[in-house]
Amino acid sequence: MSISKIGILGGTGFVGRSLARRLSDAGYALKVLTRRRAANQRALSLLPNLELVETEIHDQAQLTAHLTDCDAVVNLVGILNGRGTSGAGFYHAHTELSDKVIRACREHRIERLLHMSAINADATGGTSHYLRSKGAAEDRVHAAEELNVTTYRPSVIFGQDDSFFNRFAGLIRLMPGVFPLACAGARFAPVFVEDVARAMADTLTGPAHFGKRYDLCGPRTYTLQELVEFTARCTARNRLVIPLPDFAARMQGLAFDLSGFIFPVLGIEQPFSTDNYRSMQVDAVCPCNDLETLGIEPATVESIVPAYLKTQYLGSE
Repeated sequence: MSISKIGILGGTGFVGRSLARRLSDAGYALKVLTRRRAANQRALSLLPNLELVETEIHDQAQLTAHLTDCDAVVNLVGILNGRGTSGAGFYHAHTELSDKVIRACREHRIERLLHMSAINADATGGTSHYLRSKGAAEDRVHAAEELNVTTYRPSVIFGQDDSFFNRFAGLIRLMPGVFPLACAGARFAPVFVEDVARAMADTLTGPAHFGKRYDLCGPRTYTLQELVEFTARCTARNRLVIPLPDFAARMQGLAFDLSGFIFPVLGIEQPFSTDNYRSMQVDAVCPCNDLETLGIEPATVESIVPAYLKTQYLGSE
């Protein structure tokens, strides 16, 4: 299989920017599809051999047309919250888009697909709409006989522009003294964004990776409370983290669901939801960490996170 040009969906996002840099350095031509070209041009404009194309990826005709000259496709698209509680937004972003990618690849006889999923994704047994929609998308791309698919299932991903440590740092700054925390006992094995990008780039070619679903985790497991307390220390905020009882955590999720329309107006992401609560009922850890299988030594939270949190948040109170 010869690959020279790669189409990337979600290439302007957190993981996408890291992967694009790595693939560009490896000499691949890249076509990154985005709804807002002007807003993302600066972040990717310095990469050689990268074409940033404004389009609506959920429009089948547009998606198919823009992938016409690609030899492989990477789908990184994902959302953590959707409007309402029906789950329709998750299935639209994850499952329905994957169906459209399959059709576009079939139209152009593109055989190689790298697909971003999530740890614990399960179409029938997932505890949330997020996990079930991710699992359904996984199953559909792997069932497409025309495609050689590799799926990546990371725990929470951290790095300079992450939406995990940065989000909690921002919330901690706004909550003086006491920080009430839902699902404080939920367990995670945070994985460095550059390790995820390397795993994807290293497995782009080679039949040994076809059909595989790789679980990607960092080297240590933490409770959510430990990670929030670590964030507070990194940003020099003295906060008492108070775990919420299960009933209160459920009520917090419902409250954010009902007020979810406010957050887009304010230009911020919804901090928590009922679907987030449900996702955190199962630990986001790897039974077997495939980073090690791929010969990648995962970076620790302690070696990466303090530097960027201190730069962005220390002294801003």
